[in-house]
Amino acid sequence: MPSAVSLIRSSQLSSVAQYAYAATAPAEARLIFLAGSCPLNEDGSTAGIGDYQAQAEKAIENLHLALEAAGAEITDVISTRVLVASNQQADLVTAWEVVHAAFGDHDVPSTLMGVTVLGYDHQLVEIEAVAAVMDPA
Repeated sequence: MPSAVSLIRSSQLSSVAQYAYAATAPAEARLIFLAGSCPLNEDGSTAGIGDYQAQAEKAIENLHLALEAAGAEITDVISTRVLVASNQQADLVTAWEVVHAAFGDHDVPSTLMGVTVLGYDHQLVEIEAVAAVMDPA
């Protein structure tokens, strides 16, 4: 099924950004608001302790599972917010590279933020997302 999401670009904005600056979905689309995807294993333990890349990969894996449970997939995501517990730009870039690769050509509007702390022990990365789908009639 084709995605309900349309990515919008502008030649008047910087082409340096690795994402679209805006996205839309038709009025009849069902919006899916996903909780922050965390780098948690099924048993509740934190994956990849101390490793920004491993935690971003686990958060993406969990994002895929949450999307599937909601009847969506990665190409239905309309925006993301990537939270990284660090004040070092290199750590943010490490997490972002994983997220950017996971979305491929579907480079949705995104915000990348360094934060002081996240909710779980040893957690370094969290990915929030909103998706939009067209349900079969």
